[in-house]
Amino acid sequence: MTGSIGGDPAIETSALTKRYGRVTALDGIDLAVATGSVFGVIGPNGAGKTTTMRLLLDIIRPSSGSVRVLGEAPREGGPALRRRIGFLPGDLRPEGRVSGRELMRHYASISGLVADGRAEQIADRLGLDLTRQVRTLSRGNRQKLGIVQAFMHDPALLVLDEPTSGLDPLVQQEFLAMVGEASANGQTVFLSSHVLSEIQQAADAVAILRDGRLVTVSDVESLRLTAVRRVRLTAADIAEDAVRAALAPLPQLTALVLAAIGSGVRVDATVTGDIDPFVKAIARFHVGELTVEEPDLEESVLRLYGAREGSE
Repeated sequence: MTGSIGGDPAIETSALTKRYGRVTALDGIDLAVATGSVFGVIGPNGAGKTTTMRLLLDIIRPSSGSVRVLGEAPREGGPALRRRIGFLPGDLRPEGRVSGRELMRHYASISGLVADGRAEQIADRLGLDLTRQVRTLSRGNRQKLGIVQAFMHDPALLVLDEPTSGLDPLVQQEFLAMVGEASANGQTVFLSSHVLSEIQQAADAVAILRDGRLVTVSDVESLRLTAVRRVRLTAADIAEDAVRAALAPLPQLTALVLAAIGSGVRVDATVTGDIDPFVKAIARFHVGELTVEEPDLEESVLRLYGAREGSE
């Protein structure tokens, strides 16, 4: 299956496959990631997210198929290509009796030119003290170190594996702001997550992986339009039968629970996809309270999995 969301690609893969003996970790992945976009990869553990990233970075090499990153094959690009990439591994474990600042100097000697004060600026945004020894840091602060080293040389491409793991919610939001700024600056961001709300906030496009296969690629807005909304409302001066007659025929309605309250009805409904027909149907009621929950991206993804499995 092929996935591309417009623009000149910063990442291209064709039939990308990785096998370990009889185990296929990645099975024929075709992707095209537009330059300057934020591209999310989601899926359960073992789906192939980390394997894909390691192939992009030439940490491991494909069994078959091809990959190009920033216009070059990773195997041929060497250190010059890797300096144009900021990488945050999912299993980052920085250790040692050095301070965070000393560790960042070491990373800068590898990644290339870092503007004066840039590492400190990012650390301040994340609430990270670079004077502390790395070995004394909590898991969350070590993750912040990883984010600093990935961003500090303003690379053309950021490859981020589960980047918010261990971060508190406020720092997560600051990180997502940094991702948006990087994209606005023309940098490409390729990140994995199974925090689906994170992808919903940050990404322009999303690839869904499962068991090493690409289930689908979609822009996030399209995925949201297939999402499930919970709607709760009260309708005054109307009988249950009249409400049921108005709502039950709607194909978008996947669940409907009614309860009499005085002379009216409380409605709990689940609407999938386009909500407009539901809104027009309830317009004839005298609506009191009305609550519409944001689309649930996780349910959309699970429905996509189920639909794909049912068709195989």
